[in-house]
Amino acid sequence: MKQTIANKIYRKKTIDKINSKIKLLGLNQMLDAVQFLNIRLIIMIVMFILIFIFSKIGYILAPIVSVVFYYLMEYLILDYQAKIRGKALEKEALFFFEVFVLTLESGRNLRQALILTTENVDSEISNEFKKTLAEVKLGKSLNEALESMKKRIPSDTINNTILNMIQSNTFGNSMVDSIYNQIEYLRNKQMLDVRAEIAKLPTKVSVISVLFFVPIMLLIILAPVIIQYITK
Repeated sequence: MKQTIANKIYRKKTIDKINSKIKLLGLNQMLDAVQFLNIRLIIMIVMFILIFIFSKIGYILAPIVSVVFYYLMEYLILDYQAKIRGKALEKEALFFFEVFVLTLESGRNLRQALILTTENVDSEISNEFKKTLAEVKLGKSLNEALESMKKRIPSDTINNTILNMIQSNTFGNSMVDSIYNQIEYLRNKQMLDVRAEIAKLPTKVSVISVLFFVPIMLLIILAPVIIQYITK
C-alpha cells in the first residue's frame, strides 16, 4: 500500500535514483528512498507555509528557499556523505588490496583470495566484500555479486579494481599487475590529498586569525578607552 501511494506521488525514476544514492552510504544505512522523499517533502511544505505566512516578502522568499532546500538536503545527506565515505574506503582499500594481491600471488584463485583477505582484514571495505561472498553462497555468481558491490561503492578507483576482478574471473587473466597499479594509484592519490590539505592550512589559519585573534586584539587595544567611558 505504502509503495503504491509513493509511486503515485513520485516518479519511479526518482525513487530509483535516490535508492542508488542511499546504497552508496553503506551496509548499515536504514533509510530508504520513500522515507527520504517523504521527509524532504513534508519539511519543504512546512517551511514554505511558515515563510509565506510570517515573512513580509514570503511570496518571493518561500519558493526560493523551498527549491534551495530541496536540492541542498539531497546533496548534504546523500551526495556529500557518499563522497566522504568514498574517501574513507579508498584509505582502507590500500591495505586491503595489498593483502589481497599477496594472497593471489600465493596461488589462490579470486574467490579463495577474497575469503582469506576478508578473514584477516577488519574494515568497511572488507565488510563489503564479505557481503559479496555471502551473496555468492546464496546463489549469485561471483561476477553478479561483484557487479552488485560496485553499486554500493562511491569510488571510481575501487570500482575499477572490482571491474578488473570481474574481467579476470571471466577470461581467466592474471590480475596481479593491475592490482599493483591500482595500489600505486591509491598511494599517489592519498599523497596528493595530503599535500592539498597542507596547502590549505595558511588560508585556514588566516580565517581563524580574523575570526578570533583580531577581535581579541581590538578588545585589548580599546579596553582602556571602554573602561574610561564606563567609569565616567
